[in-house]
Amino acid sequence: MPSNRIGRVNEEIQREMSALIPTVKDPRVAGAGMISVTAVETTQDLKYAKIFVSVLDKSKNAQALKGLKSASGYLRRELGRALNLRNTPELSFVRDDSIDKGAHILDLLRDPSVVKPPNPANEHIVLDEEE
Repeated sequence: MPSNRIGRVNEEIQREMSALIPTVKDPRVAGAGMISVTAVETTQDLKYAKIFVSVLDKSKNAQALKGLKSASGYLRRELGRALNLRNTPELSFVRDDSIDKGAHILDLLRDPSVVKPPNPANEHIVLDEEE
């Protein structure tokens, strides 16, 4: 019977990291504005965790990642105190630009020159929502 333990651990790490990042006193992190933890990928043996972060101010993205990397020891210690795991994973931070990609797709969908107009030959088809 397969378990979803890694998924639960990833969610817990994501929740704790979202709470811990604002406590970092590094000016590169504090001055970056809002930093969101979008996802966490942990290895099966719980030795390493890749934390995907998104920074609201894109111009300070690289600096925020450097600040998080330098504060990874503090974050790992605090994560170990919050979670009851045998091994606290080693943290690595990765920039996540999925929010930008989603916004770009929404812009494309809203652009009438990109999205095709409805086919007039299908006007006789009535969907359930329109009834």
